Amino acid sequence: MRIAIDIRQMSDFGVATYTRNVVRNLARMDHVNEYFLIGIVERLNEVGELPPNFHCIPFEGHDGNTSGYFDFRRTVRSFQCDLIHFPQMFWRPRMTGCPYVVTVHDLLDYMYRNNSQSGFARTVRFHLTRRGLHGAAKIFAVSNFTKQDLTRLFDVPPDKIEVVYNALDDRFLLGHATADDRAMIAERYQVNYPFILYAGRISPHKNIVRIIEAFSALKSALAKNDYVPDLKLVIIGDQVSKHPDLRRAVIKSAVQFDVRFLGFVPVDVLRIFYDLAKIFVFPSLYEGFGLPPLEAMAHDTPVVASNVSAIPEVLGNAAVLVNPENVFEISRALYRVLLDQSLRARMKAAGRDRVRRYSWQTSVRSILDVYQAVANQSAAAASRS
Repeated sequence: MRIAIDIRQMSDFGVATYTRNVVRNLARMDHVNEYFLIGIVERLNEVGELPPNFHCIPFEGHDGNTSGYFDFRRTVRSFQCDLIHFPQMFWRPRMTGCPYVVTVHDLLDYMYRNNSQSGFARTVRFHLTRRGLHGAAKIFAVSNFTKQDLTRLFDVPPDKIEVVYNALDDRFLLGHATADDRAMIAERYQVNYPFILYAGRISPHKNIVRIIEAFSALKSALAKNDYVPDLKLVIIGDQVSKHPDLRRAVIKSAVQFDVRFLGFVPVDVLRIFYDLAKIFVFPSLYEGFGLPPLEAMAHDTPVVASNVSAIPEVLGNAAVLVNPENVFEISRALYRVLLDQSLRARMKAAGRDRVRRYSWQTSVRSILDVYQAVANQSAAAASRS
C-alpha cells in the first residue's frame, strides 16, 4: 500500500501527540508499506529516525484558502496513494481521489457552541462535517463515548466506526523524579511545597474555575485541623491571560497566595510535576478521551476526575470520580484522597494497572488492520468496475 498521512496539524498539542505516536509506531512495525507524511516535516523531529519506506513531503499550505486546499489534493494524487489518514476531524469536504480514514478525538465544537460564528455558519459547518464523516471509508474514535456521540449527532453507522484508544507518550513512562529533578523544580519554578496539580488546556469546558473554588473549600476544611497548611494549587496550561475569569475566581475565593499559574511547560518538565503532585485534579465537563489523568497515574499520582463523558470509560475505578458541577463534592474528594493513606496506596496500584491497559503498539496494530481492509475493499471495487 501507499499511504498518506496528513501531519499539518502537528502544532496542536493533542493532535501532535496522537500523530507522533502513530507515525513512530508505524515506523517500528511496518517496513513493507510506503508512507507519505505530508506537512511541515520539521515537526517530525520528535518522532526519531524513520525507515526508508517513510517519505517526508514538505507542504505548508492549509485548507483555509483555496490554493492550499487544491494543492494538498494534487500532492496526494501525485504519489498515487491508495489511502490517506486524516488524524483530526475536518469540516471542509475532501476530494482526494482515494479512500480516506479520519480520527475523531472529540466533538467539542458541536457540544459547546462556537459563539464566534453565526447560526447559519454553524449549520453549514455541521452539515459539511457530517458529509465528510459519511464519506470516510472508516472512522477511528478514541473511545466508545466518542463513537456514541458520532452515531447520535451525525448519524454515522456504528459499523463504520472503529474504537482505537489513545495511549501514553513514551516520555511519561521514564520512571520517577530524581533528586536533581526535584531540585530543578524548586530552583526554576520555586515550587518546594506540597501541591495539587491541574495540567491541560485552559478553556471553559475544563472547569478550572470550579477547581479553584473547590481548592478554596479544601483549604478551609484543612485549616480546621491544621492539616497541610502550606498546600498549594498549581495550574499548568497555556493562554491563562486570555481567561481573566480565572484570576477573578482566585481573588473571590481568597486563595491568591495559594494558587500558581505556571503557563506552558515542556513535557520533560511536566512529567516531574506529575510525579511530585499530591493529587491530580481533572473535573472536565467534556472529554473524548482524556490523557492527562493517565499521565498522572503513570507517575503514581492519585486522580480526582469527573464522572461524565469518556472519563469513566478511560479511568475505570482507578480514580475517584465526582460530579464536575458540584464544587463541594470535588472538595470532599480532594480532602479524602489527600489524607487517607490506605486509599492513596490503592489508587496508586489501580492507576498503574489502568495505564497498562493502553498501548500504542496495540492501537497502531488495529490502525494497520483497518488500512489493509480499506485498501482491499477499494481494490475489489476497482476490479468490479
